[in-house]
Amino acid sequence: MASLKSLKIRIGSVKSTQKITKAMKMVAAAKLRRAQQNAVAGRPYSTRMADVVASLASRVAVGPQSPKLLAGTGKQDTHLIVVATADRGLAGAFSSNVVRAARRKADDLIADGKTVLFYIVGRKGRPVLQRLYPKAIVGQHDTSAMKAPSYADAQAVADEIADRFESGQFDVAHLAYANFKSTLVQEPVVEQIIPVALPAADGVRSVNASNAAVEYEPDEEDILATLLPRNIAVQIYRALLENQAGFYGSQMTAIDNATRNAGDMINKLSIAYNRQRQAAITTELVEIISGAEAL
Repeated sequence: MASLKSLKIRIGSVKSTQKITKAMKMVAAAKLRRAQQNAVAGRPYSTRMADVVASLASRVAVGPQSPKLLAGTGKQDTHLIVVATADRGLAGAFSSNVVRAARRKADDLIADGKTVLFYIVGRKGRPVLQRLYPKAIVGQHDTSAMKAPSYADAQAVADEIADRFESGQFDVAHLAYANFKSTLVQEPVVEQIIPVALPAADGVRSVNASNAAVEYEPDEEDILATLLPRNIAVQIYRALLENQAGFYGSQMTAIDNATRNAGDMINKLSIAYNRQRQAAITTELVEIISGAEAL
């Protein structure tokens, strides 16, 4: 059984840890508020960009002269999965859930006889993917130095991915990230970003579609040639914003759980300390009474 001194030292240590976790929770909550505002503000722009590109793409006859980002390579043998994770830990299973979704997509593609490659944004996804797919990682973008996601980072990733696509390294690209729902819910999603996904030809009009006649100047193909690379950067930027909000939400939840666990441990240690102290006092009283009776 631990001595009274060791129990007292351990209680003090856990209390110090609890103070740290409380402070970390407050910091994460403040950062979450800003990150959530950025993520919510970025959604309409990225959604509208995707709608405009899909609308333009549906008006263009895909052929040899079409932009490669629209027409694709004509095959689907090699798939690139861009996995966007966090750079730091203490956020529960946030990064693990994104990696797990990417792994499920990769395993399904491999089962269909496809070749799968990975491009990693952030540091937390690399160890697992490096161990499971040692020769499949073709690149990584380090985001550890940035305090908040920037469009410049997203543009750099998009440019590198587009260059790899133009050089024929892969045929289809997917983006895996965590869609922020709430502090408790971050939904891992995997979306196709190259070539652009055309709207379903089932006769059902999108809620964002319009019946108005629209003329494009100079023409749809020229506009698409400019918008398609920008659309990739916008979708990656949205993923980075969603990831940051989801990371701070998961971190706040994980640290709150750690604070609660520290409180429970303090209570248990305090009970054990008080019981042992009371037992020691009782033993001393018995010894004093026994000595008095012996006299």
